Amino acid sequence: MLLTPIPQRTPSREMLDVLIRAGLVAVLAVFCFRIFAPFLNLMVWSVILAITLYPLQVLLRSMLGGKDGLIATLIVLVAFAVILVPTYALGLAVADSVEKSIAIARSGSFRIPPPAESVAGWPLVGQRVYDFWQQASTDLTGLAHKFAPQLKEAGLAVLATVTGLGAGLVIFFVALIVAGILMAHGEKGYHSAVQIASRISGPENGAPIADLCTATIRAVAQGVVGIAFIQMLLIGIGFVVKGIPGAGLLALAVLLLGIMQLPATLITIPVIAFVIVTDGVNTANIIFSVYVFVAGLADNVLKPLMLGRGVAVPMPVVLIGALGGMVTGGVIGLFVGPVMLAVGYQLFWRWVRDQARPEQPTQSTRTHEQKQT
Repeated sequence: MLLTPIPQRTPSREMLDVLIRAGLVAVLAVFCFRIFAPFLNLMVWSVILAITLYPLQVLLRSMLGGKDGLIATLIVLVAFAVILVPTYALGLAVADSVEKSIAIARSGSFRIPPPAESVAGWPLVGQRVYDFWQQASTDLTGLAHKFAPQLKEAGLAVLATVTGLGAGLVIFFVALIVAGILMAHGEKGYHSAVQIASRISGPENGAPIADLCTATIRAVAQGVVGIAFIQMLLIGIGFVVKGIPGAGLLALAVLLLGIMQLPATLITIPVIAFVIVTDGVNTANIIFSVYVFVAGLADNVLKPLMLGRGVAVPMPVVLIGALGGMVTGGVIGLFVGPVMLAVGYQLFWRWVRDQARPEQPTQSTRTHEQKQT
């Protein structure tokens, strides 16, 4: 009986098989990413909202008998009401203001009061401001024609910003619905995240990394909303004390801009200009202008203080990740940046601490060394 030898696979053939499999996996990953790419921002927002709102889900679970689906639905409906009602009121106020402004411009009754003589005495820019203000008070139409190209570009920029805000608001509402679905299956989602992290970085790192990502996202989200709320209070108090028309709606606009990581100076600077133009330059208006302008920049001071609280990484790491992520990735980068940097920071130091320690000499080794000496 003859035995046929089993063919041996050469190393080159095994390497070819590995390369083919890796290539097929890479092609599959690229196709999956291209299909999923249009929904990437939506899903990132959904995960961020779900992680941020999930503590409220846990708090209400005991009150409503553990009905996660009902609790998530209630949270989403309340969030819709909290966001939609002020946004609708703000939109009506803005539309009404634009309509009145157009009517005043067409009637030709709008007049800018002439500047006080003291304006010319301001250091460095006093004479230029006085001349510009004087021309605006005497020949506003000619001044508008002179700066028509700049006004057109500014109008297009404002229109593009408003359009982008509207599209972003629609995406936010859809993401809120998806976040409700994720919250209804929060426990399964957490276990899945731990399994994924464990598969990538090892079983001992899975739960710590999942907890770190969760804590970082919540800290950044709460810091962003908290900073926006504090800024709204600071600016809103100034508007109310000064008696600015629509002070409540303007303060609400500051809150929305803060949440979207847009500067509050988009509101404060026009209000300061309105006060100076309509009421002139005096001590009270100067104090109001300085206070409102500084309050509009308060987020630059509050971010280093509030971001990163409750996270098991140093605050500078979270702050650098948030600012760098916002620069590179916009609002979503504000959340993704600190998460990635915090995870990388933790993994780096875990790798540093887990390095092999030098072996301690055994008793027999010490005895042998003593005999030799």
